[in-house]
This record gives sequence, C-alpha cells and structure tokens, in this order.
Amino acid sequence: MIEDSFPPLLSEFQVPYRYTVQFTKGIFQIQNPCLRQFLISERKEGTVKKALVVLDEGLVAHHPNLIAEIKTYFQSLDLIVQLTSDIVVVPGGEDCKNDPKLWESLVDAVDTYGIDRHSYIIAIGGGAVLDLVGYVAAVSHRGIRLVRIPTTVLSQNDSGVGVKNGINYKGKKNFLGSFAPPVAVFNDLLFLESLDDRDWRSGMAEAIKVSLIKDKDFFLWIESNAEALRNRNLEKMSYLVHRCAKLHMDHIAKGDPFEFGSSRPLDFGHWAAHKLEYLTEFSLRHGEAVAIGMALDTVYSYQKNLLTEGDRDRILSVLKKLGFAIYHPQLSEKEKTNLYLGLQEFREHLGGRLTIMLLAGIGVAKEVHEIDLNTLASSVDFLADL
Repeated sequence: MIEDSFPPLLSEFQVPYRYTVQFTKGIFQIQNPCLRQFLISERKEGTVKKALVVLDEGLVAHHPNLIAEIKTYFQSLDLIVQLTSDIVVVPGGEDCKNDPKLWESLVDAVDTYGIDRHSYIIAIGGGAVLDLVGYVAAVSHRGIRLVRIPTTVLSQNDSGVGVKNGINYKGKKNFLGSFAPPVAVFNDLLFLESLDDRDWRSGMAEAIKVSLIKDKDFFLWIESNAEALRNRNLEKMSYLVHRCAKLHMDHIAKGDPFEFGSSRPLDFGHWAAHKLEYLTEFSLRHGEAVAIGMALDTVYSYQKNLLTEGDRDRILSVLKKLGFAIYHPQLSEKEKTNLYLGLQEFREHLGGRLTIMLLAGIGVAKEVHEIDLNTLASSVDFLADL
C-alpha cells in the first residue's frame, strides 16, 4: 500500500529565547537611558518601529503626569520608535482578565494602529494587566514584541519576569493563555512607592513561596527583615524583588519553562489560592490568597509527617509577621466541597495528573500526586482554630 512505502518524517528543533530584566528608578525621566538604550540596540537600518503603550489606570491616579512623561520620552526616539497617537489606559486588577470585551478592544487597537510583528506593545502595570496585554501580544499576528514594565511587588518579582500570559475564562483562572517570553522587562522601583499597604504586602507572598521551595537562606533573610519589610523599607524591598526575580528566572532557564510536563514546582500554595480568588470574587489579592494557600499546604505537609512542627510554626509566624491572614472562611464553606473542586480544577489545568508541591523542610520541596481529603480537611480546621 502507498502509505507503507514512505518512512515517517521527524522534525525536531530548538528555539533560543533571551531577554533581560533591568532594575532602574524613574524609567521615563529624560535623563534615564535604560529604555532608550534597549530600543536603540534593536534598531534596524532603514526602518522605524511602532510602539503601542497600554497603561494600568491605577497608575494614572498616583502618577498624573505619567502619560505626558511617556510622550515626552518617546519624542527623542521618533526616528527609531514612533509612539502611537494614543496611549491606551485599561482598568487594572483581576477584573481586566475577566472581561472579553477589554481583550477585544486591545486587539482592535493593534489592528487600528498597524502594530506589526516587529513593533512593540509596551505593557505598564500590575500583574493582571501584564497577563492581559501579554496574551494580546502573543496571539496578534502570532506574536508581537512585548516589553513589560511591572509596577507592583508581585509583578516585579514573579509574573512580570516570567514567560506566561493569560486571561480568565469560564470561571477558571488563566484558562486561555500562552507561553510567550517578553523581549525585555524593566523593573522601576519608583512605582512601588505609590502602592497601598495591601499591594505592597501581597507581592511578598511569592518571595516567601520561592524561598520555601528553593532557598532556605532567603527565607531566613525574610524572617529577620520581616518588620522592616512590613513597614515599607524600600531598600529591603528592592533586595527582596531582585532576589525573588533571580530565583524565578533561574528556574525558568533551567527547568521546564513551557510546562510540557505535569509539574509546576513554582506553584507551592497556588492550587488553593486560585480557587480562593474566585470564591471571594477576587476581593482577595493574588498574594493574599497565595499566603493562605501556603499556610494550608504547610500544615498539610506537617500532618503528613513531611515537615517538623517547629518549621510549620516558623513559616506561619513569618506570614503573620508580614501582615498576612492565614485562613479564610471560604476554605470551609459547603463542607469544604469548593476546596475539593479546586483540586480537581488544578488537576485539569496540569493536564490530567495531579502534582502538588509540598514541603519536606524549609527550602526543601517535595512533589506528591495525591491529596488525602481527610487530612486536608483537618488542616483547614487547624487554621480555622488557630
């Protein structure tokens, strides 16, 4: 038969990715060369690229001159990169990922302003806005060059330096998304000064997370500096952001950046956090939900004899010293049925096999592939009683 007369064809190739995360202060001040040098380094003779800027509206309230500063900054780059006539301002927070009309409006802007694959979309805002704009950049023309300028602790030390983008769909977090690295990330410390206390604190959850599963010394540093961090010491926060970002980027480079497997080792505490965000209609910040999720998985690790009582109490104490709640009533609602459903949804998100990251010590992670629901229930009750 004809189909047996030809051998199968195999295609195998690798695509290298490279991007930098730079740390600066006052990125759109005329005297700051950081962004300018990057755009000049990408210049191609005879071409002028376009740039569409999408701005988190929460920033405008705290930085009323920001739009004018951006336009002035790009005037000196007019022969290299031309800013579109409008800067698009979108609502921030998780709600922006829940609104399909907002996603469509950004795709329309790409079309209206003729943003091609060699042009830039520059996303400036918190993690939710970066996720949304990153997804628009990834799917428009099969990929537009994305520059991220994260403006919260959470996005500067975690989501903004990674390769994921996404929006929420069918009541599930990041149901639609892509793995599409940015071409550059710029962490501007100045933006952190305008955060409210909740957003300042929320981003520290991801630093605690990565320290617990990868770096005991970093956890000890957080523990010893908890009071200064809670009291908004910018110098301490700048170190936390840099160290956390490096740990995340090292994992991406050396691990499974596009998650072809069923393990998500950087998601300690996240399976319950994702469900909690929905159950509370996003009244909980992502970091606040992650803190509760970490508390739950820490207690579960102890109850499964993986973690000592001393380490359990030490972790819970650090979370509380930083100002985090470690329990929410939604964990116990409907006899914990909603929480169990969160496990099933996380299993589906991973691709069928449940893989949960637990702790075998501070800085020592352990993957498990099943969760004892009775032990999980008693872990919730422990936090409720505590």
